[in-house]
Amino acid sequence: MTQPDSTPSRQDLESTHKELSDYRDRLAADVLAMGRKLKLPRPMVEQNIAQHEELNRVDGVLRQLEAQIRTMVD
Repeated sequence: MTQPDSTPSRQDLESTHKELSDYRDRLAADVLAMGRKLKLPRPMVEQNIAQHEELNRVDGVLRQLEAQIRTMVD
């Protein structure tokens, strides 16, 4: 018995990339909004975004997805 091909399609990868990218944008916007509410200086907020653990993890996954999409044959 053979196993079905579990490789995601290009469409699946692109859809996942879009959803994850949208999530990343919302999360970054939330951090910015929180900084504004707390009246933090913009450079401090930008530093918080640059060092935000989850944002960095999402950015890494997005880069992996982009590389995987680039290597796929249409």
